[in-house]
Amino acid sequence: MKKILLIIVFIGAYLLVNAQYNTGIKLEPLLKTDSTSIGQKIQYPSFANAEVSIYKITIPAGTSTGWHFHTFPVFAFVEKGTLTVEVKGHKTLTFSQGQSFSEVINILHNGTNHGTEDVVLFAVFLGEKGKPLSVH
Repeated sequence: MKKILLIIVFIGAYLLVNAQYNTGIKLEPLLKTDSTSIGQKIQYPSFANAEVSIYKITIPAGTSTGWHFHTFPVFAFVEKGTLTVEVKGHKTLTFSQGQSFSEVINILHNGTNHGTEDVVLFAVFLGEKGKPLSVH
């Protein structure tokens, strides 16, 4: 009897784990990585006042973000346009519509829109309450 009960518990747990969402819900992975776009290992910071921020960022044609760096992980999705990212001491990176990427950490970089239309990004910042999203 204990064996049957144990089997039922394991089957129930298996079904519960595999039925995370209702049928018809589509999960489409946009990014799954353990490193930044230049290969840095991602490490989650330990902040006393951790704060996650999500921003929609619009970069007009012909403009750039200016040279800056992030002290914590930032993940981005390009909704529209093509973003060119110069990374100090590394190769230039290009991210187009539909691509996701993990930004570099503690390395100066500059994102530029060389196109004729806006670049629109959605970015997730794993930062700290009261601290800037980037350092210039």
